[in-house]
Parts: sequence; C-alpha cells; structure tokens
Amino acid sequence: MAKAPAAAGVFDLKGVSFMCAIAGIIDFDGRELHIDEEKLLETMARRGPDQRGAYRRGPARLFHTRLAVVDPEGGKQPFLLSARGGLALVYNGELYNTVELRNVLVGLGHRFEGHSDTEVVAHAYAEWGADCVKRFNGIFAFAVWEEERRRLFLARDRMGVKPLFFSMAEDRLCFASEIKTLLECPGVSRRVGREGLLEVMLLGPGRTPGCGVFRDVRELEGACCAYWSQTGWRTWKYWAPEDLDTAERFEDAAAHVRELVTDAVKRQLVSDVPVCTFLSGGLDSSIISAIADKEFHLRDRTLHTFSVTYKDNAKYFTAGKFQPDSDDDFIGLMAGSLHGEHHRIVLDSKDVAAALYEAAEARDLPGMADVDSSLLLFCREVKKHATVALSGECADEIFGGYPWYRDPSIREREGFPWAQSTGYRASFLRPEVLAGTDPVEFVDSRYRAAVAETPALPGRAGLERRMRELMWLNLRWFMQTLLDRKDRMSMWSGLEVRVPFCDWRIVQYLYTVPWAYKDWQGREKGLLRQAMAGLLPEEILWRKKSPYPKTHHPAYLEAVSGMLREVLDRPGAPLLDVVRREVVEELLADRSHGAGSPWYGQLMARPQTIAYLVQVNHWLEHYHIELV
Repeated sequence: MAKAPAAAGVFDLKGVSFMCAIAGIIDFDGRELHIDEEKLLETMARRGPDQRGAYRRGPARLFHTRLAVVDPEGGKQPFLLSARGGLALVYNGELYNTVELRNVLVGLGHRFEGHSDTEVVAHAYAEWGADCVKRFNGIFAFAVWEEERRRLFLARDRMGVKPLFFSMAEDRLCFASEIKTLLECPGVSRRVGREGLLEVMLLGPGRTPGCGVFRDVRELEGACCAYWSQTGWRTWKYWAPEDLDTAERFEDAAAHVRELVTDAVKRQLVSDVPVCTFLSGGLDSSIISAIADKEFHLRDRTLHTFSVTYKDNAKYFTAGKFQPDSDDDFIGLMAGSLHGEHHRIVLDSKDVAAALYEAAEARDLPGMADVDSSLLLFCREVKKHATVALSGECADEIFGGYPWYRDPSIREREGFPWAQSTGYRASFLRPEVLAGTDPVEFVDSRYRAAVAETPALPGRAGLERRMRELMWLNLRWFMQTLLDRKDRMSMWSGLEVRVPFCDWRIVQYLYTVPWAYKDWQGREKGLLRQAMAGLLPEEILWRKKSPYPKTHHPAYLEAVSGMLREVLDRPGAPLLDVVRREVVEELLADRSHGAGSPWYGQLMARPQTIAYLVQVNHWLEHYHIELV
C-alpha cells in the first residue's frame, strides 16, 4: 500500500482549527479546588496530543488539548480576548465559513493576529454574544468565560457532531468533551442509577437526548446554548429544522441538492494536512469522493480513498435483506472512475473482537459492538496516511435511505423503528434491575416524547406528517448514535472525520422536501440519486443501499463467545449483577437465539448482542461503576 504524499490534500484556503478536547470547572463557592490537573489532561490527550493549555483565574478553570495542524501559535488555547471585559475561550471544532465571518468582523473593526477559526469564534462572541452560533456553519462545542460578568457560556453545533457533557452540584459546574474527563472533576461520581442502567440495557447504544447515563452527568444537546453564573443555569435551543411548504419542482429540487452537497464537500476539503475520503462503494461515500476528486484534480493533487473489509469475508459473506451484496466490486468500480489512489484496509476478525474493550473506553459506554471496534481499527490505519477524512453520515437520515422510511409495516408501527426488540432485551435483565419498571413503557415514553416535538406545520397530516416524524426521530436519536460512534472512534485514533451531509443547510432544505421527491422512481434516496446523475457510474448511482460492512467470519463469533464465556465463569463479574445468567447461557448455546430481533438497528444480530454484553461488563469494570 503506497503512502500518501505529505502534501496530499493541501488547499490554499486557511482558517480551520482542528479537533481538540475541552474541559472546565466553574466554582462560585470560593473553596480551594483540589484537582489532579495532570490526570484530567491525560484523559484528553488522545483528542489533542500536540498542545496543552490551562486558564486559572477567579472561580474559573479552563483546560484544552489540541491537535495542532493550523496556525500553531495563533490557535493556542485557552484563547484570551480583552473585549467585553475579558473573554477566555476553549473550543473544539471547526467553522466552514471562517473566511466570510472574518471579513464581516474586520468590517466591524475587529483585528486578527492569526488565521485560526478559534480567533474568529472569540471575536464573533465578543461582537454578537450568544447569537454568534446562529452565524456559524460548522461543527463545534465551546465554552466562553466572561471575566467581568463572571459568567460561562456553553454551545454546541446544530447537529450535535462534537460532544459536550456537564455536571452541576450546588455552586459548581464542570464540563468536558468526554465523560472520562468529567469523571476526574471534583464531586462527579461514578454512580449509575437504575434509570441510567436501563438506558444502557433497553436503549443502548442509543441514549435519550441530554442523558449522560452516569447519575451526575448530563449532555448539552445539539443546537443548544447555556449560561452558568451565580444566578444559576439557563439553557435554550437556538435552532431546529423548520417545516415549510414548497412549490419547487422536482428538477429544481434536484439541482438545489447538487449545489448544496457540492458546496458542503468543497468547504470541508479545506486543510493544511492530508485529506482523504472513506469509500464504501455505496452512494453517499461515492458522491463525496467524486466531488473531492474533481477538486483535487483541478489543483493537481491526488485524492486518497480508503475502504474497510475483513479477512476471508468474501468466503463467508451471505446476502441478506439489509446487506444484499458485497462492497468489493463496487469499491473497485468507483475507485477506478477517480483520478486518485485507493487503499483497501483488511481487518482480522479476531482483532476486531479484541478491540471491543478499547472501543468501549473510547465511547465511555457500551457501543455498537464490532461496528465500533472495526471503525476504530480502520481509522487507526487511515491515520498512517492522512489526518482528515470525509465520511457519508446523515445522508440516509435526511434522504430517506433506511428501510423504515419505505416499508409500511415498519414505518407505521409505533416505537423507534431501529429498536423493536424491547421484550427480547428485557428478557436478559434480572428482576431487581427492572424493579417493577415496564420496559416497553420505558422505551415507548421516550418515543412519544420525541414524536411530540416534531417540527411540523399546523394541519400537516398523513404520510407527509409521518415522514417528518421519522426524519426528526432519526436526527434526534439514531443519527446521534452514529455521530457519537464516528467522533469517538476517529478521535481515539487521532483522525479527524468530517461529515458534509450534516451541513445544517442541507438538513433544513431536506426537511421541507416532499416525500415523493425523496422516493423518486420508488427508490430509496431517489432525489439524491437524480441530483448526482452524471457524477457517478450508473451501477453506483443506482446501487441498492448496503450498510456499513461487518465481519461474517465465524472466527468473530467464536472470539466474542469466548470473551463472554470468560465473564460468566469469573466470580464477581459485574455483568452478573445485571443479567440473568441462564438467558445469557441460552444466547451462547442457541444459534437461533434472538433471530429476527436485532439488538439495535440493522446490524446488531446475535454475534453483536454477545459482543455488546462483553462491552457492558468491561464498562462496569473499567470505570469502577457503582450501581445504585
């Protein structure tokens, strides 16, 4: 496999600050804080291995670690600005409209010393206050401490791509990019209550928006801001997709989609370091790769694309409803249509099983089993060649790509369409874990609450109403699980992954598009396919959807079964305080156990259920969790 040249993907635009980790403690009590700063910063090291910074003034402590690839000096954090009585900023993310914002701010009298978007965020907050987030096109989580007002501002991007957790106790607020960092803050315990445990066992790897699972941990939701001061906590949502009537013709809608997607991809190619794309041979990644390839070719650059597969997978692959064909031939076809260089990453199934532990540590929670661990290993290999990758998340959510959009038997069913196995899940739980809780009601109450929040015009009814409900559910729930997966696995590996289809302008536009357009010619993502006509080979353009590839090798099932057997045979294994041993034994012994009841989504069948339980045990053990 050829190594990507050091200059691959360098564009002449500036202004993007790369991925980081942020944390902070604001304590108005005046007590002396006993913080092991070195230990706290160490939990942030993988997200930012190159630079560390701290701010200590009055009641505020801010911490930052950085992957320094753009403007190493000007982008150092915490970033201090004297405007408005003094501002201190810690920021994780990137803005894709940095140049436009800087020009506006310069016109308003602001002066810049560097070219990082960190500096733009600080000046934008100084100029517009909390409303600055409404002007941002990007992915971010950041905190601003106002020295004079003694007030903290927190914000997260519209789609919730970059993470942000917090904990409150009396006069103290702690926040961090990841739960592992928050657990090192004073007063934040490792206790998980019954409701948090039921989140893991009945909803996981999904989570109720805002839930941090740990009793003392909450998550600032996407598209939300908050203030913390001596007067208390105030939070609000600054954006949600707006339902609008449109009289736009299908042809015009297709042209607009092509324009929006192309612009989003081009904006996200901006980088001073090697940029690549993930290429699965499916529609979404192929679109991104094709647009990127054109841009690279115009600049006499070589685009490097990467795919993942598994050793001997072709030998054991079995076509099914959700995976109708193997990716290999389509990857080769698509890669051959580009000017770039393709890299095929082959993973060993036993390594994928072994990485389950590390994947749970990266996410701080049990995750999507081998769907997580394989991505972690894949990102680690990609990192050897590039620092930034573009990926196709969010296209299925907004263009109607999942089976539950088009299959009436699933679409019209009450409940989360990707979580229809509540009874099966509950069968594993010890009675004292449920403690009288109705598991179906536990899950369905969250479904009903989410549906009730659906942005919809008054009088919107029938199929159009239902499709907006499904899109909203997917944006608020299913997509968040995938974004958590992508952020944690990639950042654990030192790779930044960008998601062009999460551009809020695309999401907003697709929320208004009639379902008939998305279902054009009776095909999933029909509008997107028509919009990209001529860009891709026809075989790719009209290929039936196939999800992220998973291993079919029997060695994986053998490996995870052995790992779960070791847990069952070990006295004191914490999993045994949660699950009924006899049901887990049945899972290991019966190959048909749970058939037709995936643990989550489309991909988590029996091998992944076994792997998930392995991750649950490791999570309980590794994080020294106290169940209360």
